[in-house]
Amino acid sequence: MPEQSTIPTIPTFADAYAYALDAWQRSILFLDVMRQRGIQYEEHTARAAPHVLDYEAELVCDGRKLDRPVNYALVRIVPPADAVIDPLKRPFIVVDPRAGHGPGIGGFKADSEIGVAMKAGHACYFIGFLPEPVPGQTIEDIARAEAIFLETVIARHPEADGKPCVIGNCQAGWAVMIVASLRPELFGPIIIAGAPLSYWAGVRGQYPMRYSGGLLGGSWLTALTGDLGAGIFDGAWLVQNFENQNPANTLWTKQYNLYSKIDTEAGRYLGFERWWGGHVKLNAEEMQFIVDELFVGNKLAAGEIQTSDGTTIDMRNIHSPIVVFCSKGDNITPPAQALDWILDLYDSVDEIRAHGQTIVYTVHEKIGHLGIFVSAGVARKEHDEFASNIDLIDVLPPGLYEAVLEPVGPAVENSDLVTGEWVMRCEARTLDDIRAFGGNDVEDDRRFATAARVSEINLALYRTYLQPWIKAMVTPPMAEAMRNMHPLRLQYEVFGPRNPVMAWIEATARNVRDKRQSAAPDNPLLALQENMSRQVVDGLEAWRQMVEHLSEQTFHAIYGTPALQAALGIDTRSDRAPRKAAKNLLHHALLENRIAALKADMAKGGLQEALARALLFVGMARGKVDERGFEAVRRLRRAHPSAKQLTLAEFKALMRTQYFMLLVDEKAALAAIPKLLPEKIEQRRAAFAALREVLEAPGPLTGIAVERLQAVTALFGLSGEAPEAPVPLVVRKAARDRNAS
Repeated sequence: MPEQSTIPTIPTFADAYAYALDAWQRSILFLDVMRQRGIQYEEHTARAAPHVLDYEAELVCDGRKLDRPVNYALVRIVPPADAVIDPLKRPFIVVDPRAGHGPGIGGFKADSEIGVAMKAGHACYFIGFLPEPVPGQTIEDIARAEAIFLETVIARHPEADGKPCVIGNCQAGWAVMIVASLRPELFGPIIIAGAPLSYWAGVRGQYPMRYSGGLLGGSWLTALTGDLGAGIFDGAWLVQNFENQNPANTLWTKQYNLYSKIDTEAGRYLGFERWWGGHVKLNAEEMQFIVDELFVGNKLAAGEIQTSDGTTIDMRNIHSPIVVFCSKGDNITPPAQALDWILDLYDSVDEIRAHGQTIVYTVHEKIGHLGIFVSAGVARKEHDEFASNIDLIDVLPPGLYEAVLEPVGPAVENSDLVTGEWVMRCEARTLDDIRAFGGNDVEDDRRFATAARVSEINLALYRTYLQPWIKAMVTPPMAEAMRNMHPLRLQYEVFGPRNPVMAWIEATARNVRDKRQSAAPDNPLLALQENMSRQVVDGLEAWRQMVEHLSEQTFHAIYGTPALQAALGIDTRSDRAPRKAAKNLLHHALLENRIAALKADMAKGGLQEALARALLFVGMARGKVDERGFEAVRRLRRAHPSAKQLTLAEFKALMRTQYFMLLVDEKAALAAIPKLLPEKIEQRRAAFAALREVLEAPGPLTGIAVERLQAVTALFGLSGEAPEAPVPLVVRKAARDRNAS
């Protein structure tokens, strides 16, 4: 077969004419989309409560009417006609990030966090906010309001088997964790997606947004921006900060993608821009707290933030399972920022277990920051699996796990036990697995601690010498005029309906659509256009990489200076990280009492305790928990009325107690199993068959798990019997159906 020629095709006159006509028509249609975007922007900002939710919503609780009013509200998502909501299933609550954009990104299409939760049969609620903050509201006020919202949802679902599952996206992630630290009894599983919790952490040479605070001299600029806004911080500056992280996309790719695909891309572009351009505001005090305590101070994971009444916000107080979803392709919240709070709080997985915490993480290989919340593919895979298996996550024994998703195929054992297109299993991990994603060493943390001290000094200087003058000069009308002149707002206004230059575009675009003539896909000038676009992108990417490299080197050079560190009181010889959560002696004493109680209760209970203990003993050898095993337990509970007496919360408590008994004294816990079993051999035989069925639901046992099962066989007094393979639930169900017919 002859090789294809690599010589560029020389365009003919016909090619040039076709391309010129196509390019002119695309330009007109592009300008028309910009015009529609401007109209959409004005309509959206004119609404009293703008949002991008694709669902009808009913107001449940208005935060403006609370004792400490805030601009937040709780709404119930009205299920679509084809959704079947199970009142026994726990409700889901999606909390949207207040990071400059308006609310609704967690449910702005069917394939979304809200969509997959309702598909799984869960009632859904949404916590959003208004564009204007209530004067005087603080982050603490918002946290207390969200606690009231959770109490309201719990009261509305008294029959639900489990507390609400709460999803916090991006900035809402740390907000949810703060509330859960203060009111842990209100929460079921917590899913934090793309949420920064360890703000100093990162990998050298990647995503240097974390250096911004130090390079700008700290948070004094935040205070200045708030003062120039007359006490209001404009969220457009936060959006601008996000856009600056990817100049190639901001300055070229986003617009070029629309221009080059103008016949098909307009709807998607306008849908996204409706959210991206919905800028909201924060009180200056709110933003100052976020920057001082979190972004620059990194105090959340260290347990150094206190409420107004002196309560310490300690994330080790959270009792609910925490699911962390992040991505290696996220340049806003890379894996280290999403996960290294675990290293700040704990020295080992045993400490995680000692606090009764269950942490599950999953890391996407390439999706970007926004894709974590808006990608349909992510919604249909990760979020769908979280929603479908939320009860499994809730009952996991304490520890650290990674959620691994495997596509269902012919080779998957017992695929009838899988509810979706993926099999989810939670595999046990150690802190070394978290460290493998990269992170800071002690010297890096010293540099950030130095930057935090510089920030405190500069902020104090600004408040002493400049702030009084700025506040005296800036009036509310002046602040409003400056907000209207923000570049991100101007780009909508320039192409909006109030610009007379755009008056001719609508009619011309209508005429172009009637006479649209696209260039042929093989037109050589289209290939030249694509090549030029790639060169623009490569140039902007090279610029970004150069700036990021220079920023990183500058930060390390300035804040790594031993003299500066010593002058600011940073111990340059300590091998302890400057922001490390302190140990709690009271917790140690309570733990010792708990261990003594567990040892005393090992022989108490009955068949349920024996089965749970044996299940955990054998299952721990695998080092993972599979959704098929949990589904087998569910079906067994439905098949045996006596097992239905346990609620999900009681089942979780049972499993945790037996798990801790095995950790405290495995030998004594196993030796006590025969005392918990019924005397009748038939009952023990039936119980053991059910145990094997659950254990082998993910596939045959191997290795140490087989040896442990043999030991359990002896404990059940069945050593002399040849074990029979359990009849799969699906086969038994089919047999029952045949007999019934």
